[in-house]
Amino acid sequence: MNSIQTVERRIGLGLHYLIYLKQRVVNDRLAVNAGYMAYITLLSLVPLTTVVVTALSKFPVFEGISNQVQEFIFSNFVPAAGDAMKDALNSFISNTAKMTAIGGVFVFITAMLLISTIDKNLNFIWRVKRKRRLVYSFSMYWMVLTLGPLFIGSSLALTSYITSTQFLSSEVLNLVYRLLPMLLSASAFFGLYLLVPNIKVRIFHALGGALVAGLLFELSKKGFAFYITAFPSYQLIYGALAAIPILFVWVYLCWFIVLIGAEVTASLGERELWHEDEPFQVLQVLHSKFAKKDDKL
Repeated sequence: MNSIQTVERRIGLGLHYLIYLKQRVVNDRLAVNAGYMAYITLLSLVPLTTVVVTALSKFPVFEGISNQVQEFIFSNFVPAAGDAMKDALNSFISNTAKMTAIGGVFVFITAMLLISTIDKNLNFIWRVKRKRRLVYSFSMYWMVLTLGPLFIGSSLALTSYITSTQFLSSEVLNLVYRLLPMLLSASAFFGLYLLVPNIKVRIFHALGGALVAGLLFELSKKGFAFYITAFPSYQLIYGALAAIPILFVWVYLCWFIVLIGAEVTASLGERELWHEDEPFQVLQVLHSKFAKKDDKL
């Protein structure tokens, strides 16, 4: 009987948490915020990619790896339409070489705008009203723009080195290549939820949100790729411009997943708001609602 009560208690507690999480998502208007962040991302995509490629080119050890970075990102993180988007993005980036110094400053500021938007939205989810000092915020954004490309380049360079030395068997290498995108995305989510909020976040809470976001991201990649290939309505309607709405929808979905993971992380840190002494109250509320519906029928 005790084991049954324990199971019922955990089920009730889980339902209580899901109800609280759903209410939190609705109150924070995640769909609207994800659309705003997708719009800012599209404006910042070319400047941010330009900064990444430029940062990698400054280090001789990463010479020639920028194309490999782009290939890895578009093949693993942009489903179905990666080739068309990569060609369009490369043509945009090639045009930035003709810019003046003022244009270069504008490119950098636009890239910083995206990071600032991420910072504000995540701190809004954590209900953080205290703002960071301007110097601290600028140094953090600068670190992301400089160390982020180095982290990606180092990971790919290490993978290429291991492959060239044939230190591991082909089966293990195939497993590494399959797991590397998921590990990188989960690591990015973990760092995002742990470091960006201007409040102390527990490691296990950030890890829980990162795992949820990483799982949703992998499932979304497969589902989105299947939809694009099985139902090519965008190609039929937009023709050669189909990559643009496809990219916007995918970026919107990605940001929605990022914000969902942030909500999970933040809600895990608010245990006192959803963990009551009697979680069976949730079951009673649900039972009463269904009972009222039955009476109406």
